[in-house]
Amino acid sequence: MSFSSKVKGEVCRYSEYDRSNAVALLSAIMKSSGTLSLEGNRKISFRIVTENPAIARLIFKLLKEFFSIHTDLMVKKSNSLKKNNVYVVCITEEMGVRNLLKEMGILKNEDDVLEINYSIPPELVKDEENRKMYIRGAFLGGGSVSNPEKMYHLEFVTHDEEYANDLSNLINTYNLNSKVIKRKSSYVVYIKEGEHIVDLLNIIGAHTNLLELENIRIMKEMRNNVNRLVNCETANLSKTVNASVRQVESIKLIQKEIGLARLPENLREIADLRLNYPDESLKELGKMLNPPVGKSGVNHRLRRIEKIAEEIRKEGK
Repeated sequence: MSFSSKVKGEVCRYSEYDRSNAVALLSAIMKSSGTLSLEGNRKISFRIVTENPAIARLIFKLLKEFFSIHTDLMVKKSNSLKKNNVYVVCITEEMGVRNLLKEMGILKNEDDVLEINYSIPPELVKDEENRKMYIRGAFLGGGSVSNPEKMYHLEFVTHDEEYANDLSNLINTYNLNSKVIKRKSSYVVYIKEGEHIVDLLNIIGAHTNLLELENIRIMKEMRNNVNRLVNCETANLSKTVNASVRQVESIKLIQKEIGLARLPENLREIADLRLNYPDESLKELGKMLNPPVGKSGVNHRLRRIEKIAEEIRKEGK
């Protein structure tokens, strides 16, 4: 089961609805995954299509409980390669679809002519509880969230630009920084920040899956921190090894061309130590001197040796 399916399954288990909650939730589901059809004799019908049986059951239950609508529920095979079941909730003229769509803010009267309302009616989301219900319905109808092990991405797919912008603005009342992009013939409201996805899951009531996502985020952050530390240590080790190789080459060049005896005593001492202990750090080399010398002192002497070697190379050209 995908992470999206688990989130939707958890959200559908919530059962404490009143009528205004049901209107906000169903309105969002219907606008996200519904289709309005014109039939003969100026009749209309409305179909809601979902691949999730829990969502179909929730729609059926809310329509029956709050609107006394006993819908037709059909099950058929999807045309997709997965061949999953598709659940179709059909509401007809005889069932009162016209009044339902008006109450849901999907149809509106303009000069005695019914028109489709693509915006989110303010009266449906006038308080915080119903704002959350609306966002919950929009997620059930057209939302998905990626497996957090792979990436952080949550989106709502819509079919109208005005509606997508309204939905994004509604989500952003919670400071979630959602954005809208066009994808083929759809408009997508998306969130990419892991922290904001956690907040949205909290808003729609997916608390169990929120905790799972948080655990994954913590583990990924720990792995990233460990990788950064390892990379840093590897880089430092590589830098130390390269410096040691360069110093040994310089000392051997001086030994071959003029002999180490020509060096001042303090440089000759550190040159002998570096030849005998090529893998030791500057700090350890300093401890071997008598009297001991700090890391910066050892580094200064080795730099002087490298400078002498560089002058020898220049003279040899």
